[in-house]
Amino acid sequence: MSMNKPLQGVKIIDFTHVQAGPACTQMLAWFGADVIKVERPGAGDVTRSQLRDIPDADALYFTMLNSNKRSLTLDTKTQEGKEVLEKLIKASDVMVENFGPGALDRMGFTWERIQELNPKMILASVKGFSEGHHYEDLKVYENVAQCAGGAASTTGWWKGENSEPTISAAALGDSNTGMHLAIGILTAYIGRMQTGRGQKVAVSMQDAVLNLCRVKMRDQQRLERVGYLEEYPQYPHEMDAFKDKVVPRGGNAGGGGQPGWILKCKGWETDPNAYIYFTVQGHAWAPICDALGKPEWKTDPAYTTPQARQPHINEIFATIEDFIKDKTKYEAVNIFRKFDIPCAPVLSMAELLRDESLRKSGSIVEVQHPVRGSYYTIGSPIKFSELKPEVTASPLLGQHTDEVLEELGYTAQQIQAMHEGKAV
Repeated sequence: MSMNKPLQGVKIIDFTHVQAGPACTQMLAWFGADVIKVERPGAGDVTRSQLRDIPDADALYFTMLNSNKRSLTLDTKTQEGKEVLEKLIKASDVMVENFGPGALDRMGFTWERIQELNPKMILASVKGFSEGHHYEDLKVYENVAQCAGGAASTTGWWKGENSEPTISAAALGDSNTGMHLAIGILTAYIGRMQTGRGQKVAVSMQDAVLNLCRVKMRDQQRLERVGYLEEYPQYPHEMDAFKDKVVPRGGNAGGGGQPGWILKCKGWETDPNAYIYFTVQGHAWAPICDALGKPEWKTDPAYTTPQARQPHINEIFATIEDFIKDKTKYEAVNIFRKFDIPCAPVLSMAELLRDESLRKSGSIVEVQHPVRGSYYTIGSPIKFSELKPEVTASPLLGQHTDEVLEELGYTAQQIQAMHEGKAV
């Protein structure tokens, strides 16, 4: 396997913090980009100290989002710091930032100034809302983005005391936005190869969440046209759920038009994750009947089509649940997989952390850190035939400051003077 790194030679100024931006730049670093994380002297990214599990060591929150990068501490409020940043802009290809609106301008680095310094620069930004949006000035975090992007309104239960909109534990607002921004950066980079010009690239967290909710936007338009959504669990017994013509929360129903549900397995009384997800896909109906020992369902008019099955879907799921009640989630999946039936065990974080398949594929990797020692982190979710990204430890605060300054042409004496003047 060739270990050519396709982004080798691409220099990125990483002015991001917390999760969305760091997730973006970390992925680009995995693929070979030289990512220089610019941090405040003495403090750095706030996640270095958030949710610590080892005193005085960088928190996992930081280490798992900043591997393969170099750390440069720089005080951009000083004249010397501004001069360093100017040189860095001239020598780089991309600047990624997730400051509040106008922060770069107040630093003296407007888009026009950046273009003067480097016409080829790509300026990539994480925003809460798109430029010009009426909520543009709102500060946005993960759960705010999930609500503003439509995910929360369609997640959770539609009745009872727990019927509120529900937040997903997956980082739909943060890491998802970072992945979208990485696509934008690479697109702009290819565009620069064609035109020789840089450009601004921006992804709002609201837009990134909305992009993942396109099937719900699909359902909204279908609902407005026909008045109901027959693949939702409310159909046909709770039609009042559609009366306002707003896509309702669907519990554990599938989002792709195929009925699906979480079903109990052996041990669910004491194990909160002793469940499987089971999907009743139309093309798999005959195998489902065979697996359950219900051959009569294959010819019964009440079950032969998805439309006919929907009024009986709760009965169908109850039958499946009764079939697996004496089987562990792994045993149940091993039975159904032989029939090519879409299903999966509900896997906990503890199980995933120790999953040998994920470790073998590089989806979970062990990393050695100079302070905290060994820890596990998420590896590249993208697999290549000619590249296996190597995940290295996140940098200590300011670890590469002198190294970067030397590359920019500063002498040892100048570097020492900047240290003494606290510009770095």
